[in-house]
Amino acid sequence: MKIAIAQQNYSIGEFGKNATKISRAIFEARNKNAELIVFPELSICGSFPYDFLQKEDFIETTMQTLQRIATESYGIAVLVGCPTYCEDESETRVYDSAILIENGIITRRFNKKNLTHTESKYFITDNEKNCFEWKGEKIAVCVGDDSPEIDEDTTLAINITCKRFKHKEDDRCNQFAEYKIPTISVNQVGANTEATYKGHSFVLNTSGERIIQLPYFEEATEIFDTKQTYQPIAPETNNEIALLHDALVLGIRDYFSKNGFKTATLGLSGGIDSAVVLALTAEAIGSENIRVILLPSEYSTSHSITDAEGLAKNLNVQYDIIPIKDIYNTALSALSPIFKDLPFSVAEENLQSRIRGTLLMALSNKLGNILLNTSNKSEVAVGYGTLYGDTNGSLSVLGDVYKTDVFKLARYINRDREIIPENTIIKPPSAELRPNQQDSDSLPDYDSLDNILFQYIECDKTEAEITALGYDKETVSRAIKMTKRCEFKRQQLCPAIKVSQKPFAQRQIPLIGKE
Repeated sequence: MKIAIAQQNYSIGEFGKNATKISRAIFEARNKNAELIVFPELSICGSFPYDFLQKEDFIETTMQTLQRIATESYGIAVLVGCPTYCEDESETRVYDSAILIENGIITRRFNKKNLTHTESKYFITDNEKNCFEWKGEKIAVCVGDDSPEIDEDTTLAINITCKRFKHKEDDRCNQFAEYKIPTISVNQVGANTEATYKGHSFVLNTSGERIIQLPYFEEATEIFDTKQTYQPIAPETNNEIALLHDALVLGIRDYFSKNGFKTATLGLSGGIDSAVVLALTAEAIGSENIRVILLPSEYSTSHSITDAEGLAKNLNVQYDIIPIKDIYNTALSALSPIFKDLPFSVAEENLQSRIRGTLLMALSNKLGNILLNTSNKSEVAVGYGTLYGDTNGSLSVLGDVYKTDVFKLARYINRDREIIPENTIIKPPSAELRPNQQDSDSLPDYDSLDNILFQYIECDKTEAEITALGYDKETVSRAIKMTKRCEFKRQQLCPAIKVSQKPFAQRQIPLIGKE
């Protein structure tokens, strides 16, 4: 049997657009003599729709779209993912289903069994066995992280999923390798605000070896013939930073295209974070659609200004320079009756950041450019950022990327030529909000900090467990306390492109009191 694997990019709630894409793939697969075509989980409505799943008109439109797809499916079987009503009228929630269409008729529904904590708020499960027979094959169907229900007569397993990209995650194809039957896994590709789906659909042979592999971060369709002999594909040696780079570019591109946004802006400081965000954004939406602002203060170094200008010129991005010294001094003058003779502190430092944030938002409003946030995950974790200042923005590009990986991204961006000035990469990080300031004045060095944060956030290790790994006890304790105390800031931040195994949006860290 010939089976078409359709790895596609869907938009949440864009039913007409999604249906057209699905129907076109059905038409093309039928023309290639495919007898079955498989689409990812939640294809019809896009993933993940969250509270839309509780709106009756959203599910009704999903069902209407499913019927439209069915009428265009004669001569081929279709397995497509979408939410469906529970038949029990007392239930208000729905199933996460794989729908089987045979020759234009909806015949079967296979429901997801193992729900995540988030999914369980919206979906219910059942205990029915998920299998069907088609063209001489007995096929086990599983949705998401479900395991296929295999018996001695099963000849093929099909998994439909919408698995997002996770940096440094081991490949999950091994979850199917033990079943000793050919297995197809088809995944969504594309981004919807925070979530970025990696694609990378595959087919395994009876030995659990990959015999067909679709690309990362691209739409693609492949035909798998169950009667054909395939040679195993050599194991991949992926560049983790290259994949992270591509995931972020896709996240930015789809954020703009799916929201109807055209142009972007950001504050270009001469530092590593804004430099990487600018380079990624230029690749995602084109340099001609970006206008950046340099906002030097009296504490900004001359090389920061020249580094920022050099990057903008390298990328052919329009830039403006707006010194904030006069605005800053005016604000200090207005505050002087209250501040009086109190010593210089974070109040004066943060005032500069908030002036910059206000000017960037004003330009965003006036010119219609979407402001991108440039904070990284290390800073977000320990609260090294000013609320309503450098935390401003509609989308955080690096909010789920540790600082050490930001440096690696910069090197990757410069792999063919110098785009980000070398001085931006090698100079000590600094917020430049007071004379001779460096991040190391307030934070542990980023190599140590990121390792500690990774163990605490991604690996859920305790302070004692992290210390036992060889890290300085005082540094570990300090980093964890800073992370806990800054949850109130994280609650106020804009969406960040999710690329780690444990984004902050999914993992709230309890606040702690003052000791």
